[in-house]
Amino acid sequence: MEQSQYNQLFSFIWNIATDVLVFAFDKGEYKKIIMPMMVLRRIDVLLEPTKQTLLAQKKMLDNNKISNQDPILFSITGYPFYNTSLFTMKTLKSETDPLRLKMNFTDYLNGFSKDVQDIIDKFHLRQMVDNLTEAERLGSIIEKFTDDKINLSNKPVLDDEGNVRLPALDNHTMGTMFEELLRRFNEENNVTEAGEHFTPRDYVKLLADLAVIPIADKIKDNTYTIYDGACGTGGILTIAQERIKEIASERGKNVQVLIYGQELQPETYATCKADLMISGEIQSFQYVHGKERREYIAFDSTISRDGHPGETYDFCISNPPFGTPWKEDLKKRGLAETEKKKFTDSRFTLIGNNGAEISFIPDIGDCQMMFLANNLSRMKTTTELGTRIIEVHNGSSLFTGDAGSGASNLRQYIIENDLLEAIIAMPEKDFYNTGIGTYIWVITNRKEERRKGFVQLIDATEIKTPIRKNLGEKNCETTEADRLQIVKLLTDFAETPHSKIFPNDEFGYWSVKVCRPLRLRFNYNSEREQEMLRKEKDKATCNEVMTFVQQYDHSSDLNFNILGQMLNDAIRRMGSRPKKKHLDLLQKYYTKTCSEAEIVCNADGVQIADKALEDTEVIPFRYEGGIDGFVQNEILPYTPDAWIDCESIQEGYELSFTKYFYKPKSLRPIDDISKDIRAIENRINGMLDDILGAI
Repeated sequence: MEQSQYNQLFSFIWNIATDVLVFAFDKGEYKKIIMPMMVLRRIDVLLEPTKQTLLAQKKMLDNNKISNQDPILFSITGYPFYNTSLFTMKTLKSETDPLRLKMNFTDYLNGFSKDVQDIIDKFHLRQMVDNLTEAERLGSIIEKFTDDKINLSNKPVLDDEGNVRLPALDNHTMGTMFEELLRRFNEENNVTEAGEHFTPRDYVKLLADLAVIPIADKIKDNTYTIYDGACGTGGILTIAQERIKEIASERGKNVQVLIYGQELQPETYATCKADLMISGEIQSFQYVHGKERREYIAFDSTISRDGHPGETYDFCISNPPFGTPWKEDLKKRGLAETEKKKFTDSRFTLIGNNGAEISFIPDIGDCQMMFLANNLSRMKTTTELGTRIIEVHNGSSLFTGDAGSGASNLRQYIIENDLLEAIIAMPEKDFYNTGIGTYIWVITNRKEERRKGFVQLIDATEIKTPIRKNLGEKNCETTEADRLQIVKLLTDFAETPHSKIFPNDEFGYWSVKVCRPLRLRFNYNSEREQEMLRKEKDKATCNEVMTFVQQYDHSSDLNFNILGQMLNDAIRRMGSRPKKKHLDLLQKYYTKTCSEAEIVCNADGVQIADKALEDTEVIPFRYEGGIDGFVQNEILPYTPDAWIDCESIQEGYELSFTKYFYKPKSLRPIDDISKDIRAIENRINGMLDDILGAI
């Protein structure tokens, strides 16, 4: 479809809302009516040519009491759906009585086959019919959507001479229109859906190229599978499918490409499912390796309700939501926000070599890393191609989470298992609903020999083409030439200003706790003593400590170790047994830190750390000499009494594009700055002369 034809069709659909729904519905309701009706008409128009044949066949099957009618009726329509109602949308519009129209439309909806009923339910179409009838708009909107000036079918409308009068609306264009309409409706009503960023088609084509082109020479006569755990309207799935077939065809290979996905938003899921059924890519019943494949596109959250448990795929390509909390997924599992650790799922945990469980579960505020972990669980391990994962993230996935956290553990697992092929930094303002920059993770368990042990970082932030008019936040696109340049950077695997190559351990570090010794002196304070009496429950022990303290000059300056020994001796003289509680009270209420005092030690003579002086250091794996070298070079010269708490050592991983690609802007020459200042002074002096001259 040419751009002018697309614009004309888009304007027609957009104007239905202002022509029919205005004054009868809130603007926020427009998309809930326009989008379902567009999908419904798209299905309806495909069934019109075979309507009478189907009704006759349906009558014959009923008369012969044949129960399994679906395969026969599917063969008549040529699609994995049908409608046994007497009505079509065109015949419905002739009814003028609102109540009879509602009754007939309801009968029409009830006549659809099972898969379309799922779509109708997700769109809440029956409730929409009630609302439109009450507002007396049902007839008008049916009339608009059946207008002969538009074509929502995936087949062109021809004139009497066989020429194309109205072009077909293919699946890609339908997805683009759906997303464009939704974006426009949201903008009209100042609605922002955080994290739900639709993937522009130019960006999707790049994802498909990154998935397929690097392994194009390995594609054989075979069946390949693609999976998207956040599939939206299915654009990533269908474009990647098309790209694999295209590349295979260029090499004389005959491939079948099956697509799987899952989507949370009901309207988006319904649109995706409808378009895949219309395209013929999805049949009502399919069998793969002897197993029924019905849940090709699953509904619900991928995180809490896996729609494809245990399945593995050749390609996992996703653009999951950014910065979106996943607390609702906890609720679905019957857990509160504070019970994140009880969220058990084999996709998000791993048993380490020592038998301990390693969690990939990130902070509750962002779920995107869980989609990455989900894709890792889908990797094939017994095939030549293994699995390629291409996933879009925002910048936080590169570094969020301290060592030992779920996000850091996931990065560590990916890099230490040599799965990370590359990360590509993309331009800002490349998406409709967000201006942030994005990063494409390229992961595979079948690295080329030359890539083993290395990670490639690609800076493609300036590889873009401006668009004539902004689409929401989007002000640039990735054209075919841009895609070729980015893919070439990946496949060349060479050091350039836009491509850097590092060994895997470049991104690892140790997080260690640096301790300083506790040094205390006696310090009497009556207010703190009264605080002890108020707060502590063991009054007998408090009184024994107070009795001991009263024996000494309150201005004395004893070290804590000496003071503690004196306290224990005094407690014994009182006929009591010294306890740790005595020393704890003495330290808490009768001492102060002093850098000149002796180091406090425990009963075993081991020095105690001052928690107030504790610090955490991040030591790169590649630091010469490792942790010991860092301590000798960076810590002890400045704090000779410091030591490392060996039990605190944790390994972490993070990546920083700024570190490797930052280009500092040069300062302006002093002469240029001076000229600007003199120009401002001259302008101010001129203004003063004008003001004073007028007085």
